[in-house]
Amino acid sequence: MARPEEKAQNMMNKWVKMKEEGGAEGGTDPRTQRRPHLASLCEHLHDCEKWRRQIVREVSTGIMKIQNPGLGEHAIRDLNDQINKLMREKWHWNRRIKELGGPDYNYLERKQQMEEGDVQGGLGLKGSGGYRYFGAAKDLPGVKELFARHAAKMTKRKRGDVYKYITPDYYGLRDEEDGVLLELEEEAARKRQAKYQRARDEYRRKLKEDRDKLRAEGGDVETLVACDWESDVEDEGLGGVTGAADAIAAHVAVPTQEIVKQVILERKKKELLERLTM
Repeated sequence: MARPEEKAQNMMNKWVKMKEEGGAEGGTDPRTQRRPHLASLCEHLHDCEKWRRQIVREVSTGIMKIQNPGLGEHAIRDLNDQINKLMREKWHWNRRIKELGGPDYNYLERKQQMEEGDVQGGLGLKGSGGYRYFGAAKDLPGVKELFARHAAKMTKRKRGDVYKYITPDYYGLRDEEDGVLLELEEEAARKRQAKYQRARDEYRRKLKEDRDKLRAEGGDVETLVACDWESDVEDEGLGGVTGAADAIAAHVAVPTQEIVKQVILERKKKELLERLTM
């Protein structure tokens, strides 16, 4: 009697195993389905949420196991690789859930990490493709040195460290020691003086022509107000409040306040004499 019962039990075990693998009738039970290899194959939001929760449980289990440093270096590395693979898979399921109209878990997780300072998560390197180290993997040979070099690069320099390498040359305090700058300034000054001298000569010539033309026509030469251009000083004798550069650029003689007062006074005297002679 024991032999037939044993055979029946073996057949029952085979049928249950086939049912769990989906090979027998009734294998479409949601509790026994396997997680799709690609998140894009899932078309229902409820199923995506279920597979995401399953991945979160597997990640939690892996993080709990990797806290044991007695597993050995190879086991810890394999387990850390498996956790990173699950983290990438979870990211794809989060994106699929968002596409189907569900919450944006990727944004919520990043926001939570920023609020918590990423204390509970693993250590990651910038530019490493998102690979992170969890638990005992942080103490593996080569990992500590890798993060130490990365931390040294990312350390923010203080203001005192910046000022430490600033020399007087930065402020231009030694620019005149070699004499090159003085020679350049002297050459620029000579060119500027020559330019102003040409402008003065042109103005004198034009003023003389206007005076001669006005005398030939019998006009009043005093109405043509002239500036004193005889001075060799750059900013003297140009007149006006705008200065020499503007007066030369405009080619118009701007009278000073003294000249204006003198002209007004002469006109008032002339008007008064005309009234008295009438």
